[in-house]
Amino acid sequence: MNRVLSAVMFAPRGGSAHAARTLARHLPAHGWAPTILSGSRGDLSPDGDAWSFYAGLDVHAVDFTAALRDPDPFHPADRRVAPMHPSYEDRPGAPDRVFASLDDLDLERQVRTWGLALREACAAQADVLHVHHLTPINEAAQRLLPWTPIVGHLHGTELLMLEAIDAGPPSDWPFAERWAERMRAWARRCFSLLVAPGAVERAATLLELDRSRLVEVPNGIEIDRFERLEVDRADHWEDHLVREPRGWRAGGAPGSVRYEASDLEALRNGTVLIYVGRFTEVKRLGLLIRAFARAQERLRQPAALVLVGGHPGEWEGEHPLEAIEASGARDVFLAGWHEQDRLAGFLSASDVILLPSAREQFGQALIEGMACGLPAIAAESYGASRIVADEESGWLVPADDRDALAAAIVDAVNRPAERGRRGERARRAVVERYGGERMAARVAAAFHAARGRRALPMPAERRLEPNVQVVTNE
Repeated sequence: MNRVLSAVMFAPRGGSAHAARTLARHLPAHGWAPTILSGSRGDLSPDGDAWSFYAGLDVHAVDFTAALRDPDPFHPADRRVAPMHPSYEDRPGAPDRVFASLDDLDLERQVRTWGLALREACAAQADVLHVHHLTPINEAAQRLLPWTPIVGHLHGTELLMLEAIDAGPPSDWPFAERWAERMRAWARRCFSLLVAPGAVERAATLLELDRSRLVEVPNGIEIDRFERLEVDRADHWEDHLVREPRGWRAGGAPGSVRYEASDLEALRNGTVLIYVGRFTEVKRLGLLIRAFARAQERLRQPAALVLVGGHPGEWEGEHPLEAIEASGARDVFLAGWHEQDRLAGFLSASDVILLPSAREQFGQALIEGMACGLPAIAAESYGASRIVADEESGWLVPADDRDALAAAIVDAVNRPAERGRRGERARRAVVERYGGERMAARVAAAFHAARGRRALPMPAERRLEPNVQVVTNE
């Protein structure tokens, strides 16, 4: 059995973690024994704790809980404490600062932490290193294990930061250009990079790579975990919005947004539209809420919009509650963050899955909803255009077009028979194309191609020498 170490810097909270977990469960059938190395946050729900999230797998974790108790999570007073991971997103007040604001010494702190973590996870025994995103883990692996081939895995957020840098970074990103150069150098050193099919050309351009270095791999899901369940809708929504609410307002804890049973009439007897994901700017939740408000003027039956997700305390730009108030939208509910194992219940209590994201590399939530028999309404972003077949498994609308999104909502609500037909086709399409086994087979083939090949050297003109050298294997 070949061995692969799969490393994710971030604590579990989004699509990359779900993809890593699904992949690890299926790789042994293709001759690869995986070890997961992940960031972890014990201060969050079990989904943020790597040992809980990846239960049943060989897991090593870098725990940020102690750093978050320090006044400065990036420079904890106790040098034995792992500093908080950075982010590709710039969210004021968040504990994870954007990469582009970190200097060379900050990089070295990260590299030292992850170099030690790679040693503890026995990375030297791996045939291939599988590194998710482009992060200081790449640098640590290059210094510690220069002979081990790296297969990178892009998930889209790193490309969003590169696009922002190329467009002219904000003034409070003083090290943006250096991070862009660094990430491109890390990408060049990878033997290959796995990327969602819809984002191949974009990734090749942004990373200045030959397209042949990119391997198209759509994410997969555990199909048997996403089947339509028999759910008592009234009881389900009362449970999660009234009795045990987890929605949150800006600056508030989970449960700071709550509802009365009398507020739920549209959920009990109407069409339920559901969004699942984080509250980041690229998701366009403000646009979705305003489109729903406009659609309500033309609906022939009640409808409700439920937002499931929003990692506690994380949002960019306008908070959804602000958009609800500004738009006058009725029957919009914040259900809070829930573990993936519970999502099938939420999806089964709904009728349509929505993803208005303008630049979504893949769209994990779309295939999860479609697997539960929901048709999709999605913006024509990189991933959604490959997942949703317009007029077959859902509705595709131009990105950032509020009127088109509102029209699709009206059509989905007012034509229940058509909604049901597209939902049946959505389920079939996901079963045929997006199972975890299919993803694992493609990734295993990329690992086999890299196995035994030396890691690619970094060209001298691209090599970045840090201001401070930290030896990671002392």
